[in-house]
Amino acid sequence: MTSTGGGDGSWLRAVVGEGGRGPLLTRGDQLVHGPRRLGELAQGRPPGVTGSQWSTASREGYDFVVCAADTALPVFAVEIGPVASPGSPAQRVERLKNAVAEAVGLAVLRIGSPTLRAEAHGRRILAYVIDARAYAALGAGEPDDAEAPPVGFRDILGRLPDGRTGPVNDLGALARAAAVDAYVARRLVDPIVRGLHVRWADGPAEGWSWVQVRPGACLVERVTVHERRVSAGVHPGRLAEDLAAVAVGERMRTLDAAGPVLTPHDELLAEIRLLESRREEMTDGFAFAHLCAD
Repeated sequence: MTSTGGGDGSWLRAVVGEGGRGPLLTRGDQLVHGPRRLGELAQGRPPGVTGSQWSTASREGYDFVVCAADTALPVFAVEIGPVASPGSPAQRVERLKNAVAEAVGLAVLRIGSPTLRAEAHGRRILAYVIDARAYAALGAGEPDDAEAPPVGFRDILGRLPDGRTGPVNDLGALARAAAVDAYVARRLVDPIVRGLHVRWADGPAEGWSWVQVRPGACLVERVTVHERRVSAGVHPGRLAEDLAAVAVGERMRTLDAAGPVLTPHDELLAEIRLLESRREEMTDGFAFAHLCAD
């Protein structure tokens, strides 16, 4: 039987810490909880979802759940990690999970990456997103002159880890500084972390980032950001590119290990040209940062 949901029409259930599962992080007026199953976040099976669909989707989980401190109701859930392969059983389950989450009104931020992981990077990413959303909600940075562009969260200037002045809310700042150090130590042939981002009309935002390790060979990372009923507080494409830089920084730690997986520079440029040819499938252009080395 389908549940009747909450008395206020909501299908979401307050998240209560039980058995030592209290909040992992308190940030402003929001609490960040650890892994929860979809079934723990919903009042019950909503209309339009079959028993079989609910049985499958309700067992699927999220890495984090951000809740309002006053009501304990979920604001949005977060997933970080590899994306299921196209056409795989895992992708079919993922689609069902997304459909049921939509039916119960659960907002989800999905960060797809072969390198980033919830346990290693999740708290930093969550703190950033919560701060960015709070900044956007306040309308901070909007100047009196309506013709002048507002200063977005990502573009706030301050002192960077290497002492220079730059955008302090660039998640990739540490990786960019590490690339310079690696270049000085002759572990890279180019000190610049390069990148691009796109936003697909019928899909997620996508960010690429790379460094040249050897002449003609690059370490490349790609990250997707999919916002479902939620905004990350910054442009999702720029967030995806910055997270790709974070992933590059993570992999630079093991550059000296045997057999790092590198991409030929010519192959990377060919993939970028192919990407550029698909501009009509994008919602807001094709943005590059330091695309090619001199």
